[in-house]
Amino acid sequence: MRVDLHTHTTASDGLLDPRDLVHAARRAGVGVLGVTDHDTVDGIPEALEAAQKLGVTVIPGVELSVEHGEEELHLLGYFVDYQAGWFRDLLEKLRASRVDRIREMVRRLERLGVSISLDEVRRSGQGTVGRAHLARALVSAGFVRTPVEAFERFIGRGKPAWVPRKTLSLEEAIGAIREAGGLAILAHPGRSRALAHVAALKAVGLDGIEVYYPDHTSYQVRQLLALAQELGLLVTGGSDYHGDGVSTGAPLGDPYVPPEVVRSLKERRRARDAVSEMRD
Repeated sequence: MRVDLHTHTTASDGLLDPRDLVHAARRAGVGVLGVTDHDTVDGIPEALEAAQKLGVTVIPGVELSVEHGEEELHLLGYFVDYQAGWFRDLLEKLRASRVDRIREMVRRLERLGVSISLDEVRRSGQGTVGRAHLARALVSAGFVRTPVEAFERFIGRGKPAWVPRKTLSLEEAIGAIREAGGLAILAHPGRSRALAHVAALKAVGLDGIEVYYPDHTSYQVRQLLALAQELGLLVTGGSDYHGDGVSTGAPLGDPYVPPEVVRSLKERRRARDAVSEMRD
C-alpha cells in the first residue's frame, strides 16, 4: 500500500475530478489519499464516496497560501471539518481573492501585449481559478509552449504579470486549520527559505512539515527528518499531484511515504481531540 497525502482535483486546479482521482489512486496502489485542494473542500464528499466503494482511505484536507515576509508559504490542513459552515465561508472569501488576483494579472498581461480574457482562463479548467488555469490558457492561446514557461516568463513571483494576492496571515491560517479540527503542516519546505523559521512556526501552532516531496533531494529529506525529530514535528509527504505531467510531474504515490506517517497523524489528531473533550 502506498500513501499520497498531497493531491488536487478539479475542485481547484487539478485535471481529474474527485471520483477519477480516487480511481487513479487505486490503480496506482495508493491506499491512503490526502485530498488537499487550494482554498476549497468542495471535492471531498465526492472523493469520500468513491473511496468507500474502492477501499481507499481519503483524508480530508485543504491547502492554504500565506504571505510570510517576502515569501509565499503553503500550509496543508489534514482532518479538517469540511462541513463546518464558518470554515467553508472563509474558504469562499479566499477563492474570491484568487479571482481578483487573476483579473489583475490578465490586465497586466494585456499591457505586455499578451491578450487573453478572463473567460479564456476560466475555460482552461474547472474549480477555483488560479495561476495554473492562467498558465494553461496562455499555452492554449499560443503565447508560451508549456505552463512552466508561463510561470518563468510572466506569472511567477517577481515576473512582469505577477500580482500578490490577499491571503491569511500565517497565524490566521494555522489557527483556522486547528479550529476546524485539523493538523497544520508546512508544505514543500525545500522550495522556500522557511526552514530557518520552522521553530518559530511551531511556536504559533505548526504541527509538522512535508518531508517526502518530488522536488526534495535526498539531502533535504535527511535534513528535514532531523529537524522534525529535533522539534517534535509530524512528518508527511505526497506527490502534489495535479494530473499527469502537471505541477511536479510526479505520478500518484511518488515519492514513497512510509505508512507510519499516517499512524502518527491519526495519533496526534486523537490526542488533540481528547484534550478538547476534557476542556469541554
